[in-house]
Amino acid sequence: MTEPVAPPESIAVPPAFVSVENASLYYGADSDVLALQDTSFSIARGEFVAVVGPSGCGKSTLLKLISGLSLPTAGRVIVDGQEVRKPLKNIGMAFQNPALLPWRTTIDNLLLPLQVVRPHRHEFGRKRRQYVDHARALLAKVGLEGVDDRFPWQLSGGMQQRVSLCRSLIHDPQILLLDEPFGALDAFTREELWDTLQALWEEQKFTVLLVTHDLTEAVYLADKVLVMSRRPGRVTYSAKIDLPRPRNEDTRFTPAFVEHVRDLRRHIGHARSTP
Repeated sequence: MTEPVAPPESIAVPPAFVSVENASLYYGADSDVLALQDTSFSIARGEFVAVVGPSGCGKSTLLKLISGLSLPTAGRVIVDGQEVRKPLKNIGMAFQNPALLPWRTTIDNLLLPLQVVRPHRHEFGRKRRQYVDHARALLAKVGLEGVDDRFPWQLSGGMQQRVSLCRSLIHDPQILLLDEPFGALDAFTREELWDTLQALWEEQKFTVLLVTHDLTEAVYLADKVLVMSRRPGRVTYSAKIDLPRPRNEDTRFTPAFVEHVRDLRRHIGHARSTP
């Protein structure tokens, strides 16, 4: 007699590290502008996620919700099992404008988060040498050895953005939020920084949410790409990018890569035309 076959063991699915649950957000003096509506998605710990969509759809607003700089009007945001009710300390942020302080040298710009973020600010005087060594190691990883004492006006745009990226990582954040950090750079510099960011992420495996208008950038860097509708924004499509890593220039010319870009373009076209 045939022995009964035991049912397969269930595979435990790790909980989401970042979870946006039915979030809506009004803003404006009279709270009359609906920026996001009933938006839901999740990000696993160490996952690299990109967000694309029409201009004004609320992509940057998502970063504010996850960071705690804005709180949802409805729904909730959960990070590492805790509902976000105030600005988080375990995040790094970088923007299209590097926003380096012009009166600070490169090394002093990098050290700024350590002077203001707990618990580092309480240990800054005692650990300054250790923090400086850490900052220099980060600069070396992005190809900026020897620029410690230069001021921002002595650096090219690409160099400034590398410094900004290092500054966002100096305090070893668990989450990196990027708001079009490469959008103002020329194509060659932008592609170099894609590889820089990819290398840093592969080494440290922090969780990333990247807002971008560049579909090639999204597919090149991300594990998953979310497409948002026009305002009021909501996630209408999620694409898993199953391309092997590390990715390089040749990756962008493969049929699979091109098809991912075409697929996203089709969905963004639909998002532009659908209320």
